[in-house]
Amino acid sequence: MEEGFWQTRWQRDQIGFHLNVVNPGLETYWSRLAVPKGSNVFVPLCGKSVDLCWLADQGYKVLGVELIEKAVIDFFVEQKLTPVITIRGPFTAYTAGSITILHGDFFNLTADDLIGFPAFYDRAALIALPDDIRQKYAAHLSKIMPQGCKGLLLTMNYPQQQMKGPPFAVPPEQVEKLLGAAFIVECTEERDILEQEWRFKAVGITRMFDYVYCVRCRSLESGS
Repeated sequence: MEEGFWQTRWQRDQIGFHLNVVNPGLETYWSRLAVPKGSNVFVPLCGKSVDLCWLADQGYKVLGVELIEKAVIDFFVEQKLTPVITIRGPFTAYTAGSITILHGDFFNLTADDLIGFPAFYDRAALIALPDDIRQKYAAHLSKIMPQGCKGLLLTMNYPQQQMKGPPFAVPPEQVEKLLGAAFIVECTEERDILEQEWRFKAVGITRMFDYVYCVRCRSLESGS
């Protein structure tokens, strides 16, 4: 899936994946990670998510990365924030208070960029990517996140043949396959959401579930 696809989606405001409220999975389960207040939290493929503000309001320093500049600009405009704009390597950094969004390609991030980041939050990255890029994404995330990190991952699953995506179906066994080498993966919630997701039901989806995972770097577990 190329940059042009997402540019078109954002320009046409075809962003049904965007929530105007904080994701309930984040509010409910973030505390389980026990990430100390004041820590750095990484949010890949963040779009203009209001979840960034929620994390900042909890006392965290938030770093997002987003490929589409319009999404970055829209975030600061909608949140009535005036960012300081600087160049950071291959990225343009937009910073206001404790929130920074890097405009650029996630795959240009290195481990050096995330030194001192004990946690990450992925609501819409893994499910936004087709299978081949999803594998590349998971491998790169595992490579650049520091030893000892933790994360909250939100995914969905449905019969992929019933809809083209995105969002894409990511079944639990694939989550384990993608991240299991680097992380202990714990599914903390599985929820049937078909009745409330009427848009998907209207296009013929017959089964849809949301999942919330708490993941922990295997270096945290003795003997892992």
